[in-house]
Amino acid sequence: MTVSLPLVFVLGVVAWAAIKFLGVRLWVAVVIALFGFWLSQTFFAPAIESGTRTGVDIVNDPATR
Repeated sequence: MTVSLPLVFVLGVVAWAAIKFLGVRLWVAVVIALFGFWLSQTFFAPAIESGTRTGVDIVNDPATR
């Protein structure tokens, strides 16, 4: 059975769990999210997107299991 989840949903669950169970303060999570938005406007964005896609492809590749 294949389940498809958007990466932003998975990251949101991780952020919620970090706030709830690890004691990360909400303002820290907001600053990290803002940093991600600002970083997406720099020349690093294509490299980050490519690395993320490669990582997701590696995780989803059935030949590696």
